[in-house]
Amino acid sequence: MPISRYLRPIAVALTASLALAACGGGAEEANTASGTPKSGGTLKVSFWPDNPNFSCIDPFQVYWIEHRSIIRNFADSLTDQDPETGKIVPWLAEKWEISTDGLAYTFTLRDGVTFSNGKKVDAQAVADNVTGWIDTVKTTNGAAYGASYIQGLTGATVVDPLTVKLTLSKPNSSFLQATSTTNLAITDPSEFALAPADRCTGKGVIGSGLFVLDHYTPKTETVLTKRAGYTWGSSLSENTGEARLDKVIFNYVAEDSVRTGNLTSGAIDVAWPRNPFSPQDQTLIEKTGKKIEERSLPGVSYTLFANTTAGRPLADKQVRLALSKAIDRQTYATTIYGAGYPVVKGAFNSTTPYFKSEESKLAYDPDGAGKLLDAAGWTLGADGIRVKDGEQLTIDYPLTSFVSSAELLQAQAKKVGINIALRQLTPAQQATYLAEGSYDLTSTYFTRADPGALQFILNPDVANSKALARQASTPDAVAKVQELFAKALETTDEKQSEAAYGELQDYLIDEGITLPLNERVQKAGLSEKVHGFAFTSESFIKLNDVWKD
Repeated sequence: MPISRYLRPIAVALTASLALAACGGGAEEANTASGTPKSGGTLKVSFWPDNPNFSCIDPFQVYWIEHRSIIRNFADSLTDQDPETGKIVPWLAEKWEISTDGLAYTFTLRDGVTFSNGKKVDAQAVADNVTGWIDTVKTTNGAAYGASYIQGLTGATVVDPLTVKLTLSKPNSSFLQATSTTNLAITDPSEFALAPADRCTGKGVIGSGLFVLDHYTPKTETVLTKRAGYTWGSSLSENTGEARLDKVIFNYVAEDSVRTGNLTSGAIDVAWPRNPFSPQDQTLIEKTGKKIEERSLPGVSYTLFANTTAGRPLADKQVRLALSKAIDRQTYATTIYGAGYPVVKGAFNSTTPYFKSEESKLAYDPDGAGKLLDAAGWTLGADGIRVKDGEQLTIDYPLTSFVSSAELLQAQAKKVGINIALRQLTPAQQATYLAEGSYDLTSTYFTRADPGALQFILNPDVANSKALARQASTPDAVAKVQELFAKALETTDEKQSEAAYGELQDYLIDEGITLPLNERVQKAGLSEKVHGFAFTSESFIKLNDVWKD
């Protein structure tokens, strides 16, 4: 899978990607209001700009957070996931059985469900979707984002009109959660007769959701319209029937200040930024009577990964751990994102199932960092930068553009004698620096409400960037990480998965394989006229209960 589409270097992530963020507790946060919900009206939502390189609204292919959020409201999935507990609950499927060997998932579907064009959502439609997903992976050479959700999926068999069995080549404990995601939303299978590029435009993409995709105009707007006769919403919504809104218009606004201004003036109903609101914008929103909802995006936290190739300074575990101790994550969070912003506590964001806090290990400890560097043979030079064998301790950190967050990290590291050299990459270098290994630090994340997401960064067998996966860990560490993933994934025993993921999170921090920087927080500014707002388990907007005064 192309690195440019799935792994964000820090400049992208910190200038144009923390939109994938989200803060707050693990529970679904709803803005309930007094009074009886009303029907009708148009909701206007302003997003961050559309993807400039891969504009797409097809569920299986898209990775852009904003579009996955839209898809959630016009295309239903076999299951749903409780944002508070992480539990998988029925949706299009009333029930399911998992074989004892973990190789077969048999779903019994709800009767009477249809796509918005009237076709039945039956076992054959689900089986055809499975075939379509597998074929799309082949057609796109694995570039479709949904490929990471169907690891090991080999096909589907219709048992009877409402029963379908999905088969895997090896156990994958993440697969049930995958069936709750937007990327595995069930659509009219006739779309798979179209070329992937045509499907990205929205052509032929028809779901069974409470809204219908009216049109998608890349970089301009996406419009959803209410679907009549919808009665099969997930039990996680208060309203399981027809949408209360008539229409939802999503547009794309580049400037945070313009988006905020449109909200405070009443021109839009929801401002949905990439980076969390600045403290100034947040104050303005609240002073004008508007509200802010927030939730952490599940998955891998915003994290630094080291190049541990022999000869690189971060090949030394003591140097990696020293760098981690040099990061004042509390100050980092409040300086960059404002007071009250949550401090990262582990390899995953706090809303991720099986999350384990590593807070004590990630504590700011400059004295401890100094002792580790002393033990590694790095002594303080006259200019405050550590030296060994006549060479300064310099860490090459390439960026796509210079940002204050990187400069803050640089300043914190300098206090313990580590020189982080910030280097701006050319567009050509952005595409090649990982494969070439021409860096010491890079950064990325992966958004999914399942810890198995991390394997697509660190497990070379399935990683989106094989180079990064091999460089981020020594060969022995790669083997250990793969072993722990196997324990967690190749089982149907939740306790075994929990234990393995707990051990994995300890190992990643203890070995300095992951150096978490910040929790990723999604914030949404809401008009006082908007009620019933809620986040999904993926921290996307859920419109089932939303209504306007």
